[in-house]
Amino acid sequence: MCRIYAGTDPRDYEPVTRSVRLHGAVTSIRLEARFWAILDEMAAGEGLTTPKFIATLHDEVLELSGDVRNFASLLRVACATYLARGRDAHGAAAAARPEAEAA
Repeated sequence: MCRIYAGTDPRDYEPVTRSVRLHGAVTSIRLEARFWAILDEMAAGEGLTTPKFIATLHDEVLELSGDVRNFASLLRVACATYLARGRDAHGAAAAARPEAEAA
């Protein structure tokens, strides 16, 4: 069983730092390359660039929770949730929303 996971390409878990703008301030987020690939896919499914997707998610978390204590961890969990719910379900849901057409 562990060979499935142990055989993961090291490039997938190589840390990658990207800069994004949140509320006018540039901040750096460090995630493993595989998470960035998933975030890129999620953003594309919403019709957004990855930086815009991340900024929108950040704003929504602020609105719901009042603060974002560990944003990198939130992004990883968002990726896991996306995968657990199925990629196709997210694309279909986004396409069904009127704002998806306006994006």
